[in-house]
Amino acid sequence: MDPLNESLFAGQALDAPAALAGALAPPAAPGHFDELRGTVTRPGSPRPSTAPAHPTPLYEASSAPPLAPPAETGASGDAMPRERAALAPSWDGFFEHLGAGGFDDLPRRAVSLERQIRDNGVTYNVYADADGPQRPWSLDLFPLIVSPQSWAQIEAGVQQRVKVLDRVMADVYGPQQLLAQGLLPPALVQGHPGYLRSMHGVKPTGDTWLHIAAFDLARGPDGNWWVVSQRTQAPSGLGYLLENRLAISRQFPQAFEHLHVQRLAATYSAMMDGLQRLCPAGQPPHIALLTPGPYNETYFEHAYLARYLGITLVEGNDLTVRDQRLYLKTLQGLRPVHGLVKRLDDQFLDPLELRPDSTLGVPGLLQAIRAGNVLVANMPGSAFLESPALLGFLPALARHLIGEKLQLPALPTYWCGERAAMETVLPQLSESAIKSTYPDMDSHISFDAVLGRRMGRRELDEWAGRIVRQGDEHTVQSYLPLSQMPTWTQDLGRGHIAQRSVMLRVFAVVDGPRSWRVLPGGLARLAGPDAQIASMQRGGSSADVWVRTAGEVDRTTLLQPHATPASLARHRAPVTSRAAENMFWLGRHTERAENAVRLARLTIDLLGGEDLSARALLVWLHQLALRNALVPSEVPSLPKSRRVFERALIAELGDVDRGGSVGWSLRCIRQSAAAVRERLSQDHWNQIVRAENDFLRRSAEQAGEKSEGGYGTGAALRLLESASTALAAITGAQTDRMTRDDAWRLLSIGRHIERLGFLSSALAAGFQTGSVHEVNGFEAMVALFDSTITFHARYQQRRDVATLVDLLVLDGDNPRSLAWVALTLRKRIARLAGSAPNKLTALSYELPDPDSWTLEGLCDPGPDGRYSALVDLFSACEAAAYHVSDAIGTRYFTLTSESVRSVGV
Repeated sequence: MDPLNESLFAGQALDAPAALAGALAPPAAPGHFDELRGTVTRPGSPRPSTAPAHPTPLYEASSAPPLAPPAETGASGDAMPRERAALAPSWDGFFEHLGAGGFDDLPRRAVSLERQIRDNGVTYNVYADADGPQRPWSLDLFPLIVSPQSWAQIEAGVQQRVKVLDRVMADVYGPQQLLAQGLLPPALVQGHPGYLRSMHGVKPTGDTWLHIAAFDLARGPDGNWWVVSQRTQAPSGLGYLLENRLAISRQFPQAFEHLHVQRLAATYSAMMDGLQRLCPAGQPPHIALLTPGPYNETYFEHAYLARYLGITLVEGNDLTVRDQRLYLKTLQGLRPVHGLVKRLDDQFLDPLELRPDSTLGVPGLLQAIRAGNVLVANMPGSAFLESPALLGFLPALARHLIGEKLQLPALPTYWCGERAAMETVLPQLSESAIKSTYPDMDSHISFDAVLGRRMGRRELDEWAGRIVRQGDEHTVQSYLPLSQMPTWTQDLGRGHIAQRSVMLRVFAVVDGPRSWRVLPGGLARLAGPDAQIASMQRGGSSADVWVRTAGEVDRTTLLQPHATPASLARHRAPVTSRAAENMFWLGRHTERAENAVRLARLTIDLLGGEDLSARALLVWLHQLALRNALVPSEVPSLPKSRRVFERALIAELGDVDRGGSVGWSLRCIRQSAAAVRERLSQDHWNQIVRAENDFLRRSAEQAGEKSEGGYGTGAALRLLESASTALAAITGAQTDRMTRDDAWRLLSIGRHIERLGFLSSALAAGFQTGSVHEVNGFEAMVALFDSTITFHARYQQRRDVATLVDLLVLDGDNPRSLAWVALTLRKRIARLAGSAPNKLTALSYELPDPDSWTLEGLCDPGPDGRYSALVDLFSACEAAAYHVSDAIGTRYFTLTSESVRSVGV
């Protein structure tokens, strides 16, 4: 904070926070509307140009609204006399009701907000970066406040526009009169890659094509709102704005109540009611949210929104189409899906008819849609509506389709595919934004929007040349100085108020056949400190949107005050086959990582000892290390070159490229957990991410020390000890903090299958090499089973096969004995199949029955002294473990077994 602000902050009384805010907050930049003060732009400042009339009737630029009245009345409804520099009434009320601590408490609240976002795990990822860090969601402390007068204009205009867009889709995929009458150019419809010919002739239920639409609005220097763009394929923001509302309303509860901010729950409830009424079948209908997966940039929002709405979160491979009907693959079989809220672009929906390389969609989905057996929101084929070029045609389309004039204007926008439009805008490029007509389409020229005012004459001439050569690929839109709102930044001292340019995204959602309501709020996106384009991908941030109401606040809640057993059963989300498979492998990889850490620690410890004369022990360690991929296969055997083997083992610890070692297993844990992120607590997820990051960072640092001659076994042991501690915390979260549903049972089954296979193979190798008959080998086997303390407490100094078998094979109370693992597996597999207590299933009987094992029978060395019965048991346990693993995959994950059935039809 500069010295002037510091003196003002210290000298003002805390009982006048609004006056203090007005004194400390800088004005908006010249030419921008000041949201804080509600003032109109000074005379002579830039404003949207009112373009000359288009020479042809086909294309029409949006008309500009009249200039705002003088500052004393203001178009926003919040304007104040310019000379007083006072705050707008909404902002005055906001600062006067900050609550305890007032203005002086803002730095603490900013820190609290940042911590809340981090603790809640709100992220905005880098798309398709599986190994990149998750970025915390950026949320400003102050909300954007919209007055009742401004909202009335926005609400009416958005409702009108979504009706027009819906009717455009109905015509384009129906009679196509708009094309025949010349109201729409074919190049923007049939020439658009987002136009789906396979959807022509489809009749959606309720004759409703659009169910969720988003409109990006900007406030101009005159105080009026303008449409900048529209999103219809898979508009994002409905989940993030909920998190924003919860976070900011908790920071300013008194201001939230005083300003009569309209609530959001009623609109979400109306949307779900509308979708359910439009679903073609099912009482109640089953609705799911289709996500591209955990590496999508907005995956957090998908999971959050599905949880809030009480619908199932699914990926493409969770679904299948049978007999033109859509089904969800669950552990109980195929469950019908009647409605699908999609969050991926149309081209990825169906690899059979659209993009053939898509792994995100559902083969046959379009056929199910054409058959009328599933509702998809929005209906596929709306991508052409997102073209900025379409904005210029909407005024004429509105008059033709609904007989009304648009109440909410769009910025003057020109498609350069028409020669007259191109000639009109070429001289105006320096005061315009140049956009791609077909954004994000591989078959056309696609580029990020550029501002002419940021380019020199040479660059402008280059763009003009491109437009002349390929006019249809370019759309030119008038430049609008975005309004600026107060934000709280802490880049200087305790923090201060700064002005940032803002865009508002509002949503229209369906509430019945051809009926929509506008969500009373939205997602405000703030441009970066030096940016003029509000984009989260370009370093921007977000803000909550408070829409004030002059009437009663709607306090509807999604919580059901009178829950019934039937309603509670409906809210138990089914476990999808994909989620089940990832939980299964999360358990296996966690157990595998623990085994790898324990084996690596044991091996390094023994190799650092003084007595290495026991060749059988070295051979046993070498076999286990090779089998568990702790060392490459080409490494010399341990008895021949102990130091080379040790160096290879240590070098492989952090290798994530070749499977098997500790770093690779930790990476697999994180990847499996990411696929079921919505099922894990925030602490559990944080432990998984931290365990991988810390291990790989420390192993990389120690590898650097190794090149300087300073990396040895001591550092490796400390690294493994840290990993063991982290894995113990992860295991604790899995064991003690997860609901015992079918997903958890599969996680547990995965762990025990891995444990049974690993311990059986270790015991078999110990007897085959003879290491268990030597003191060092005997102690090593007990240590590998993590049973050293129990063994010495129970048997003191005995070192014979009977004690080993009693503790590590037959003990029903030792969670690392073969008997305990086998019995637990048999019971949990039966429980997973829905068997009654103490009743086993056929798959359970595939595992050896510990009740048939006896100490006398297993400890008989036989005539050759090789304990054949014992070794055969170990081989049977290992084979059964992996056979059961394959059977579970066939039965529950791929759903290809004979027992697959459809439930709930």
